[in-house]
Amino acid sequence: SDAICNLVICNDSSLRSQPIIFNPDFFVEKLRHEKPEVFTELVVSNITRLIDLPGAELAQLMGEEDPKLPGANSTASGFFRSLMSLKRKEKGVVFGSPLTEEGIAQVSQLIEYLHKNLRAEGLFRVPGNSIRQQILKDALNSGTDIDLDSGEFHSNDVATLLKMFLGELPEPLLTHKHFHAHLKIADLTLFDEKGNKTSTPDKERQIEALQLLFLILPAPNRSLLKLLLDLLYQTAKKQDKNKMSAHNLALMFAPHILWPRNVTANDLQENITKLNNGVTFMIKHSQKLFKAPAYIRECARLHYLGSRAHTSKDDLDLLTSPGSKELQPLKSQKRSRLDSCHQEETQQRTEEALQELFRHVHNMPDSAKKKKLIRQFSKHPSALTPSSDVATPPAPRRARSRSFSGLIKRKVLGTPVIQERKSRETTPEPKRVSKENIHLLQKCGSPAHMSQGKVKSLEGQKEESCRRMRAHLLSKDSSSL
Repeated sequence: SDAICNLVICNDSSLRSQPIIFNPDFFVEKLRHEKPEVFTELVVSNITRLIDLPGAELAQLMGEEDPKLPGANSTASGFFRSLMSLKRKEKGVVFGSPLTEEGIAQVSQLIEYLHKNLRAEGLFRVPGNSIRQQILKDALNSGTDIDLDSGEFHSNDVATLLKMFLGELPEPLLTHKHFHAHLKIADLTLFDEKGNKTSTPDKERQIEALQLLFLILPAPNRSLLKLLLDLLYQTAKKQDKNKMSAHNLALMFAPHILWPRNVTANDLQENITKLNNGVTFMIKHSQKLFKAPAYIRECARLHYLGSRAHTSKDDLDLLTSPGSKELQPLKSQKRSRLDSCHQEETQQRTEEALQELFRHVHNMPDSAKKKKLIRQFSKHPSALTPSSDVATPPAPRRARSRSFSGLIKRKVLGTPVIQERKSRETTPEPKRVSKENIHLLQKCGSPAHMSQGKVKSLEGQKEESCRRMRAHLLSKDSSSL
């Protein structure tokens, strides 16, 4: 998965115009392989939203209990059950063995050949030659290369052998655990305006339930099921030539892919019609059943891109129905709400990190580095400032120099040195008002009500008093010397 995630930059100008292929189920498959328990819990929580599974059936679907199948405790037809079980005990490399990728690779040769010969009348219904079928079966079991296009085998031989392979699997392609869930999916019907259940199948909910159920199939079962349903879908499209409709094909394949093993028609009784109709529905809608629902994709994407924990959504069955145009704006609102929540959470994490950083700086011993870091915090008011969380101790004021030489310089040279020093600074400081000026201002009124001439006269009086003070100090110092 890491290799798939790598970004490859193509410098070939001839390939830049090609469309970019993006797998919308990428994060779904990533979550399924890396965290199967989280993935199963997410999917099953949405399955139970669509169909009612009691505690025992739910535990069977999750694999926590052994599935209780029809006819398991019945003694009727015991001869036929024992005969079928004996046939499955003769295991080969492909036939009669648990489903593996190697077995799928061998059987896929049969499926590819049948795609080229869909016009044969009675395909999957008319049996082929048993001798040719045994030769082909031995070749598949031994793993030897087979040239089906040589003309040695007929399409009916290959079709019958494909059904034989499915029938000899230790459990049906759709697994025993999923049997009760498929019966419940067949019962999903529409409701009328008063909320009463009708006999009309609810196709949208059935498709959604099958999509979810196929997501938790074992990977080899899901791969072969996709190949098989696609073959049957293409076969039904050419029913004008082969006389095999989707319902006729379902009658041929339901016992092999859905019926529990070692059961007979008497064991299933009234459920046979449901099972056959269920397989017919799968064939007709096979092109939609292997896509993950939109909300599963979104939950898997948010799981890896960082967001809040995903939960089961009770209203998502309404959002996935394409017929409701009124809910299209609701999808965009929900998406924008998710994006805004993601941004708020990211901002909150950033603020928490800044607070933690500032606490660490504040607890550092006094040093030049600490002062530098605090100054950097004060430069960014949008980040966490010292005043927003931790009270910063006031910086100690510099003590003025009280040396004798400095006192002489200030008395002798006076304000010109101070004014020259102030002019060199880059940031001008506000003028300090002396006590004398404050006294004058109080007499004359506030500066807002003073005229410009009065302000100039006050400044002149101040300069005159300063000159007199300097002259007095100079004469006093010269007399003492």
